Amino acid sequence: MTANSPADIAAIIGGPVIIGVVGTLFALLYLGIDRKLVAHMQGRIGPPIVQPFRDIRKLLMKESIIPDGSLSWLFRAAPILCLVGSAILFLYIPIFGQKALFEGFGDAIVLLYLLVIPSLALVVAGFASSSPYATVGAQREMVIMMSYEFPLAMAIVAIGWRTSYVTGTNPFALSTIAANPIWNIAGPAGVVGTLMLLFVLLMVTPGEVGKIPFDVAEAETEIAGGILVEYSGRNLALFYIASAIRAFAMAALIVALFFPYNPLSVIRSGVPALATVVNGLFFLVKVFVVMFVCIMLIRAAMARFKIDQASKVYVVAMSLVSLVGLILIWADTVV
Repeated sequence: MTANSPADIAAIIGGPVIIGVVGTLFALLYLGIDRKLVAHMQGRIGPPIVQPFRDIRKLLMKESIIPDGSLSWLFRAAPILCLVGSAILFLYIPIFGQKALFEGFGDAIVLLYLLVIPSLALVVAGFASSSPYATVGAQREMVIMMSYEFPLAMAIVAIGWRTSYVTGTNPFALSTIAANPIWNIAGPAGVVGTLMLLFVLLMVTPGEVGKIPFDVAEAETEIAGGILVEYSGRNLALFYIASAIRAFAMAALIVALFFPYNPLSVIRSGVPALATVVNGLFFLVKVFVVMFVCIMLIRAAMARFKIDQASKVYVVAMSLVSLVGLILIWADTVV
């Protein structure tokens, strides 16, 4: 089979499409579970688990209104950019217990840049809307994004740096990190530092995906929906899907960095199909646990931060915790 054969072309085109569609379906399913569980934790009945799919269907049937005074082409392009930028994450993160589709073409550093694209698309959407509420929301989104970027980068860099001590291959490749789990190579100080970095990423995730208490860019009770106040119909549906994808992808990234274990890779099952199914189900359980801890529990228990409070949590508290975690991992290498 040559590099330009129809089968290769079909795989190149079909692979990302399949991963994107399947990942999106599970992302929306987990969003429905999120809303249901949080409602029960707050003493409410909550919507049915399939409600996100119903919301998408309803939005796709409605008209997409373009507000007067907006930069119309950018207003329309922003939700597409946000969705595509979010979906691309699935191609670089190992999901369903399998290797990343684009493994070898990018690593954890590339993911840091890719994670910026959806946030920038939201900022662009706010400024293109010509609404004062959307403009305030876009400004808040920029503040939050700049606040959590340092602790996010510090956590990923620390893990890759520690992995470089035990392998000569690219230590920032998620496949390398999966082959050398941080818990297996760290000593006592390194384990404590790794726990601190895990805590940092768990706290960064709500800010990355705009969930309580870091949903200051949306803040319906303050700025009437903020960035998305002027969006409707298909354009709003694209942002809705992108938000669900980002939450699922961030949880998958945490799983890849800290919990890359698969049960049947340890048992060494002789049935590949069984291993694929079991590892895929185990991956979904790990993602659910991560999302439950860093999104659902926090959203059920806390109220929204003010913008200065949200920024200080990341710029001061999480940056300090990530630096201490890095120092402990460094101390572990010199002991």
